Amino acid sequence: MELHIRHTTRYRYEDSVDLAQHVVHLTPVAQAGQRVHSHRLSITPEPDSQHTDRDHFGNARTFFSHQSPHDELLVQADSRVQTQAPRGLPQAAMAPRWEAVREHFRYRAQAPFDPASEYLFASPHVPRDDAFIAFARPALVPGRAFMEAVRALMQRIHTELRYESLSTEVNTPALEALAQGKGVCQDFAHIMIGCLRSVGLPARYVSGYLLTQPPPGRPRLIGADASHAWVSVYLPSALVPALNNEAPGLWIDFDPTNNRWGWGSPGEDYVTLGLGRDFADVSPMRGVIQGGAQHTLSVGVTVAPPEEFARLTTMPTPNRSTP
Repeated sequence: MELHIRHTTRYRYEDSVDLAQHVVHLTPVAQAGQRVHSHRLSITPEPDSQHTDRDHFGNARTFFSHQSPHDELLVQADSRVQTQAPRGLPQAAMAPRWEAVREHFRYRAQAPFDPASEYLFASPHVPRDDAFIAFARPALVPGRAFMEAVRALMQRIHTELRYESLSTEVNTPALEALAQGKGVCQDFAHIMIGCLRSVGLPARYVSGYLLTQPPPGRPRLIGADASHAWVSVYLPSALVPALNNEAPGLWIDFDPTNNRWGWGSPGEDYVTLGLGRDFADVSPMRGVIQGGAQHTLSVGVTVAPPEEFARLTTMPTPNRSTP
């Protein structure tokens, strides 16, 4: 499936900004099952400096700065991405127990290093906590197969928690979202990661987009979509001899918001934008400014097949986007 994604961010400042430095994660990831055909980032006003590099997790990030006064900032990323349906997992991957994965990562002197270990620890938005263990316990029962247990946890989040737009903020702690029993996809991803890490299973945060369908009889609107977030969970190849050629292990995606999963992605209608420990590592845009004490922010996202995108207006009407 080929998809065109437009992500537009607009700041309007009541008082002019004198100096500004920003970093954006708006370039889709090139990975198995996802090919980036094109990507263009436009910034208005034109930055005084701009450069792109790779972060620790392999994501493309762009830094830019303005050194002259401005009262508005427009950042627009246009990408065309080819996606594929998830690959089928070999039957052998269904056999390991979840406790075996936990034991694989238990510290042992002179044990070989597994790079997934960095996703076992607490991160800025995801602590390790007994409340996560208690929530996960009905899914992670002793002796259960790893894949079955993780799917059960995903389904528990999907059914026990309520998706409610605007019920949380971007910085709402995952434990608070769990306690109130509602949130948005960012919260659901953080909660699932917290549950897995708290019992000793590595998990990472995935930011991206999901192709949505407008209501029956209604046209697709530019800017009416939103960013999305889900979870990637690690299965070491050492526990599945048939997968030793996939060294050092497999990352399998789970979307608790929509109760979907797959190896490579939850579906061909998903686009992966960034990977990290939690939202803080892959925030679409953040920065520091001097001046501009009061401002309004609007964000608009459009995901559509290229031929449909071409029929839509080229200038989106931004709206607030909630992960």
